[in-house]
Amino acid sequence: SAKCGACGPGYASPLDAMKGNFVPPGPRERLLYLPCIYRNTGIQKPDYLATVDVDPKSPHYCQVIHRLPMPNLQDELHHSGWNACSSCFGDASKSRNLLILPSLISSRIYVVDVGTDPRAPRLHKVVEPMELFRKGNVANPHTSHCLGTGDILISCLGDPAGNGKGSFILLDGETFEVKGNWEKGGKVPSLGYDFWYQPRHNVLLSTEWGAPKALRDGFNPADVEKGHYGRHINVWDWSTHTLLQALDLGKGSIPLEIRFLHEPEAAEGFVGCALSGAVHRFYRTQKGDWAEEKVIEVPSKKVQGWLLPDMPGLITDILISLDDRFLYFSNWIHGDIRQYDISNTRQPKLVGQVFLGGSISRGGPVTVLEDKELQCQPEPLVIQGKKVPGGPQMLQLSLDGKRLYVTNSLYSGWDKQFYPDLLREGSVMLQIDVDTERGGLTVNKNFLVDFGKEPDGPVLAHEMRYPGGDCTSDIWL
Repeated sequence: SAKCGACGPGYASPLDAMKGNFVPPGPRERLLYLPCIYRNTGIQKPDYLATVDVDPKSPHYCQVIHRLPMPNLQDELHHSGWNACSSCFGDASKSRNLLILPSLISSRIYVVDVGTDPRAPRLHKVVEPMELFRKGNVANPHTSHCLGTGDILISCLGDPAGNGKGSFILLDGETFEVKGNWEKGGKVPSLGYDFWYQPRHNVLLSTEWGAPKALRDGFNPADVEKGHYGRHINVWDWSTHTLLQALDLGKGSIPLEIRFLHEPEAAEGFVGCALSGAVHRFYRTQKGDWAEEKVIEVPSKKVQGWLLPDMPGLITDILISLDDRFLYFSNWIHGDIRQYDISNTRQPKLVGQVFLGGSISRGGPVTVLEDKELQCQPEPLVIQGKKVPGGPQMLQLSLDGKRLYVTNSLYSGWDKQFYPDLLREGSVMLQIDVDTERGGLTVNKNFLVDFGKEPDGPVLAHEMRYPGGDCTSDIWL
């Protein structure tokens, strides 16, 4: 049990986490950490880590209660991870007290102390880009996961020159010194992005976004034709760190977030593909290798008044509830979040959908000419008098599965291109109430964090983390 008193961080199992079987912070999230980005907004201020009070009983509910500015400009903080999570549950010497914050553009890695005072994080260490360049020939770090060994594994998008390169680096979990590359052997994918590992099946799976120099300042569809954007799930041998397979999801698919089912015995999961608007299930075959199949597809819409005549949904984030019953994803361009019952993983069933802005909202510049799903264009979302700009992007689910938190900035270079209003008005954080019995999503009209009202001006808020861990950071061994 997680109440053993001498356990490490996290929870004994995904279901223990869901039921709140752990010693503090308790069964409900009270704080959220999320990076706030000023790059591309015209405001010359450093990015910062915001602490938001999400305790409904607090007088500061829905307020940013602390801001930790980074010591540099133009970092583009993006995703975050932990120094320790449920992968270290058996090690009582470990504590989940440091947040790892890689910078997508500057290639710095910030280590933030959230343990000394969870309501007021402080900077613990900065790993400078030259360390990544020198010791691993890597740049543009993205996803960070802690390992049961105590080390921290970070995937990267490219090399120091801005070319694509699907490498990984290891950080020492105590000193945060760069140890070097994780991968071994001569084969490295041409592109990198997200990853998930599962030692019980001796596998790590990684995905591909795009070459840093191609995506740095915006999206050019011609770069897809040139091969600057990804199409593979890359399969690695966990014990030897060598590349085994590349599962081809199709030209122009751009597979982004990848999630195993949480049950560590399960040898399957899902990946969301941005440009193709598809979700693929990956699985281990009877032969022992890995395969994939498309199980969900969001059809493009025929439109006028947009970048292209065919508008994809652009699936930008997916997550799975801790009981492995529901899958959620965001269509950043169309503007909706969807909930699927995945009790049968081969045949996901749509059970919830809600629109939170997006490019096809009624009254905007885009006219939908042909739509295989909707009868009419959705109404804009207005909460507490604010018309929500942009579209839903990063997702985080409460441990009990009943509250889905959403922010709407993808990456400043793409926000600037697709949703310029976001840069002027700032992004928002919203909360969706989830029906965990039958399925269903409802916007909580009492919850709004408006990052357009920040002291130094409107800011772009991205990925969310709870102090006690969540369903996109914790891996069970």
